[in-house]
Amino acid sequence: MIKRIIIRIALMLIVLISGLDNLWGQTRLAEKRESPLEMATYKFKDTYIKVTYGSPYKRGREIFGDLVPYGRVWRTGANEATELTCTRNLMFGGKFLKAGTYSLFTIPGESTWIVILNKELGQLGAFEYDRTKDIMRIELPSKKTPDSSENFLINFAPSENEKEVILFLWWDQTSINIPIGILN
Repeated sequence: MIKRIIIRIALMLIVLISGLDNLWGQTRLAEKRESPLEMATYKFKDTYIKVTYGSPYKRGREIFGDLVPYGRVWRTGANEATELTCTRNLMFGGKFLKAGTYSLFTIPGESTWIVILNKELGQLGAFEYDRTKDIMRIELPSKKTPDSSENFLINFAPSENEKEVILFLWWDQTSINIPIGILN
């Protein structure tokens, strides 16, 4: 009887120690990421919008047209695919979007970008991207900015219309603005 109790305690200690080691390993992995996890949020009354993304740094590299090729699907950040969550139905870039969580991809071009919302979550970058799971594609103009951003940024900016917000993506000297309309 005592032998069984000792064996059970030993097994529980082994499970506990291996679990702590796994947790420690995940923490070390997160600390080693060169592109930190970032989040942009916006709240309007009872509507909440959140974008979670990996924020890569330029580090002297040529970004658009080189590191991020024109005409190819990009995960729109680093690490795992960027995700957009909205708690209410919205107008996203002029198109109706049901409340939910979506992967956000883009296809950068020299003067326009295609913004894609895809229903498949948990993707590793664009390596697993499946166009058949797209729920929306919109084409928007890109702009050259006078200032340069060393790291990739996604954030919200106010609009002239109080029921609209601008979701902007900016890296290096290129940005795009996505209008988001808040529905009643």
